[in-house]
Amino acid sequence: MRINPLLLEKIKESLSSVLPITAIVLALSVSIVPLTTGALVLFLFGALLLIAGVGVFTLGVDMSMTPMGSAIGMYMSRARHRSIPLAVAFVLGLLITVAEPDLTVLAEQVPAIPNWTLILTVAAGVGLFLVLALLRVMLKIPLSRLLVGCYLAVFALAMLAPRDFIPVSFDSGGVTTGPITVPFIMALGVGLASVRSDKNSTSDSFGLVALCSIGPILSVLVLGICYAPDAASYTPAALPDIATTRDAAREFVSAFPHYAREVASAMVPICAMFLLFQLLTRRFKRTQLLRIGSGLVYTYGGLVMFLTGVNVGFMPAGQLIGAAIAGGETPFLLIPAGMLMGYFIVAAEPAVHVLVRQVEEVSMGSISQAAMRQGMSIGVAVSIGIAMLRVLTGISILWFLIPGYAVSLGLTFFVPQLFTGVAFDAGGVASGPMTATFLLPFAMGACEAVGGNLMTDAFGLVALVAMTPLVAIQLLGLAGRVKKRLADDALRAEMARVEDCVLYYE
Repeated sequence: MRINPLLLEKIKESLSSVLPITAIVLALSVSIVPLTTGALVLFLFGALLLIAGVGVFTLGVDMSMTPMGSAIGMYMSRARHRSIPLAVAFVLGLLITVAEPDLTVLAEQVPAIPNWTLILTVAAGVGLFLVLALLRVMLKIPLSRLLVGCYLAVFALAMLAPRDFIPVSFDSGGVTTGPITVPFIMALGVGLASVRSDKNSTSDSFGLVALCSIGPILSVLVLGICYAPDAASYTPAALPDIATTRDAAREFVSAFPHYAREVASAMVPICAMFLLFQLLTRRFKRTQLLRIGSGLVYTYGGLVMFLTGVNVGFMPAGQLIGAAIAGGETPFLLIPAGMLMGYFIVAAEPAVHVLVRQVEEVSMGSISQAAMRQGMSIGVAVSIGIAMLRVLTGISILWFLIPGYAVSLGLTFFVPQLFTGVAFDAGGVASGPMTATFLLPFAMGACEAVGGNLMTDAFGLVALVAMTPLVAIQLLGLAGRVKKRLADDALRAEMARVEDCVLYYE
């Protein structure tokens, strides 16, 4: 049977993304932090599922989520009455957030607030901010102004919220931007801006994910202030007892139906919205619908494989490695080890593949995939280094978040608008399931080993991962602007020299 060449290409891409972090864990397991045989077998099985899952998922997104989101975005931007697309945006944001599997995990980490109270409030926050993002594109409001106002409100509320809720609140911004919703929302932004012909239409196609990440932060902070509980709590997952490879395979097989249901529940709202859109507009022809349908199957299967692999295979390894390094003779090795893993692990995030490709296409090659990956990798490496420093010292996360966001928001007034939208979207994309299921358990295992407070010292890692790409990618844009200005100055100087020579000989 002949393998689809596009699928083969995507699997090769995912292999190059997953292989470095796999090699790092294997090197650590045979040197300073030996893993149990069971944990290592689970990790290797998980790596194989990650390679296949990311490849299949990215192909499926290209075939289904991208054309679906772009078509709905174009239709919404052309609607005669603004109330219709705004209502659709709110309902869409509400539905896809309620269906996001990671939101349930967050709700269970905050037992002082009823689960559905938290879930619905966060979902409403995402819906409202998706409406705000839509209005921004329609009214051509600069993204930097909205970001400054929203984050001022966030930090003002953070000063009033219980201390234990601050890291969880900021982590919740990454929870609601999952691997299904991010590609769809990004494509929605491209569709919204595509019908415009002004100079800012390209930059306005980004920023939806950035604004949708702020809603959950505000929601959880407000709930923490209203409920005013004494503390939040968290119970780490128990590590499975694996004696043979058959036991390892059984773990994956038993987990597969759970993640199959989770992914199905996350995809159903988007598919239902698209079906309603198609019935009303008849936008797509039969061949296009067949391609989208095939893409949805690829997206579903790839994401099930990915989530099963990362949750069953990578989570125990991350927790054991973190605990072993922190409990050893040189706990400060956590910082360089975490930075090394952070640098490579961001490339394995499914939505990162979608973002970098879409950025290169929309920017007409002015922002290359290689530059985006490098900027995100450096940003995540720095954030994990800071997170490990917090685990070891217990420094409050606000000492890093406030100056970090101050710098990133300040840069928005000096870099091209396109880089601002891309940078803030990249923050939401970088803090995906690989971060939540490998790096966060790594931090939690280390925190337990040094006797720290999980809620204040380990949580907040996702928030830091979401923050540092904002600075790194905007610095990339600033460097590009400076380079262009220097080149223009050199060209003008050369033209002036030539003109002087011509006048001299005349």
